Amino acid sequence: MTVVQPTKVSRPSALRDRSGLVILNGLKGWLKGLLYTVYTRRLRAKIAAGPMPQHIAVVMDGNRRYAERLGMSDSSAGYWLGTEKVNEFLRWNDTVGIPVVTLWILSLDNMQRETQDLHGLMDVLEEGLPNLRRLQATLRHPRRIKACGRTDSLPQPVREALQQLEHETAGHGPYTLNIAVGYGGREEIVDAVKELLRREANAGKSARDVAQSLTPEAIGEHLYFNSSPDPDLIIRTSGEVRMSGFMLWESVYSEYYFCDALWPAFRELDFLRAIRSYQDRKRRFGQ
Repeated sequence: MTVVQPTKVSRPSALRDRSGLVILNGLKGWLKGLLYTVYTRRLRAKIAAGPMPQHIAVVMDGNRRYAERLGMSDSSAGYWLGTEKVNEFLRWNDTVGIPVVTLWILSLDNMQRETQDLHGLMDVLEEGLPNLRRLQATLRHPRRIKACGRTDSLPQPVREALQQLEHETAGHGPYTLNIAVGYGGREEIVDAVKELLRREANAGKSARDVAQSLTPEAIGEHLYFNSSPDPDLIIRTSGEVRMSGFMLWESVYSEYYFCDALWPAFRELDFLRAIRSYQDRKRRFGQ
């Protein structure tokens, strides 16, 4: 009778190979992170020596698409990730000393979305806005926050959250954060002209008198963003190369930077590259 000797069970080669692959990928990830950190620091130091924009405005596009790419069925998950990016973005601006930041959070067109998606977005706004107040306490330059848009079109809980945010940050400054919510560029100009006409009518002026004395400066006094300088740099994420009516009046001499990254995936490196691109341009202001 032949006795079969037990053979020593060795670790499968495929498993050994996988272990080595995990280690290799981990090493690559560590090296990539190190290179990112070093390059980001160098770029931050480089832009510090150049002209810095005094007002940066952002079209934060791509939250829903980001959630879809991650396989999330609930679009509000993308909005929550977007709010986390807002906190990061404000810290980056605080670090390099940008006095005015404007964020387009919600357009009037967005408010025509499907009910479920819109409700999810409003829930994120209601719960996420207070985080902006808490963030200010951690910044070197706490910002006074102003809501800009047709806020009366928003649900009452969101309106109250915005009012509370404005009230609690009113003593901050001179650094400013504008939140464009319930905003449309054409509607902003219409509202400014309406307010101008109401003021002139209350002063006893006729329509003919108003037409004869009307100036861009007079209209500008009634715009949503009248307390802030025009944006020097406008960034749009998600790879879309259009402005969708954002700050139509104020952006006449702005520089634009379009980034392929979806908003939740926007990195500090992307932010610094936008500023570097701005610094590399020669601004002529229409001349």
